[in-house]
Amino acid sequence: MSDGTVLVINSGSSSIKFQLVHPDTAELVAHGLIERIGESDGHIVYHHRTGTSDRNLLIADHRAGLKMVLEIVAEVGRPLSEAGVIAVGHRVVHGGNVFYAPTLIDDSVVKAISDLSTLAPLHNPANVIGIEVAREELPDVPHVAVFDTAFFHTLPAAASTYAIDRDVAEANQIRRYGFHGTSHEYVSGRVAAFLGKDPAELNQIVLHLGNGASASAIKGGKAIDTTMGLTPLEGLVMGTRSGDIDPGIILHLNRNSGMKVDEIDDLLNRRSGLKGLSGVNDFRALLELIAAGDQHAVLAYDVYIHMLRKYIGAFIVQLGGVDVITFTGGVGENNIDVRRDSLAGLGRLGIEVDAALNEAKSRDERRISASSSAVEVLVVPTNEELAIARAAQKLVSGLWKSLPGA
Repeated sequence: MSDGTVLVINSGSSSIKFQLVHPDTAELVAHGLIERIGESDGHIVYHHRTGTSDRNLLIADHRAGLKMVLEIVAEVGRPLSEAGVIAVGHRVVHGGNVFYAPTLIDDSVVKAISDLSTLAPLHNPANVIGIEVAREELPDVPHVAVFDTAFFHTLPAAASTYAIDRDVAEANQIRRYGFHGTSHEYVSGRVAAFLGKDPAELNQIVLHLGNGASASAIKGGKAIDTTMGLTPLEGLVMGTRSGDIDPGIILHLNRNSGMKVDEIDDLLNRRSGLKGLSGVNDFRALLELIAAGDQHAVLAYDVYIHMLRKYIGAFIVQLGGVDVITFTGGVGENNIDVRRDSLAGLGRLGIEVDAALNEAKSRDERRISASSSAVEVLVVPTNEELAIARAAQKLVSGLWKSLPGA
């Protein structure tokens, strides 16, 4: 079972990432991205052993997008049925209180994931479509769900509990679940390997910064706190999401502006964050506006950094001191300014970034802290798809070994 490939499908709210990977060696057979689903300028890029296929076209919805993936794979390579696929691993955003480990998918699991859409309305429905289409196209291959929330299942009660009426919370499954867990778990493991230390020895802060952004405090290999909560809306300022706000703002908008729940949902999830403040949610575009002197963009950046520094400080206290701070995600891995400014002036806390190391261009795992820094500062590229592939392989291999005569 370990010699085969795993197809990983990461079906997001407006995009689908996919990889065909050998989980043991991390060798990529093929990978690609479908983005801007539902928009007129949809885009598919597919990288394979013999080259790249890049197309712009209308992609009506996730179902159409996934079928295009399978068609392109067969067109430029070979059908997946001939690629030695031993499992399909699916990223699922919300597992609620039901799922906190990789899970073999059957009809009842699909229904349960769909039922949890009330907790992640932007993501779980897209995850379900990805599962349904993949199961239709590859019916004889085991499908495994790997949940974003699973890594944070061990949060202490003090960190996972909201201070609202406990009966209401229990009846509505309200608690802090946390998200990007697959990334936080993978990166924190890579950090320990990079430093040559046992994860049990380390107090870590991992900053997963992309269009969605989250931070985690990890003590001895287990998460003790995180920024995202019941939904991915809480916490840091993000590309289009507000992050933390006074809950009274929701009541105020409803009572005084007449905004309905769905309108407020759209405001906070799609028209807030960097986009709400500056008009753009792509960090490269934001920095271009800042360079041009746009004061709205300057403020958006300042608010983003302010919230990031606030949580870094809070997590240092929660951990009782930090050994290593790691940047990951599209912004964390590539943005020099965010790394520099989020940790600026923290020498008294033993945190110093080396300017030259921070500015060096690299896609590798690397140290950017100064030699005088008591706290290690690293950049570690995340690889959620590889983590999902390995989780799926481990589960499927275990099931295969348990069969009579195996």
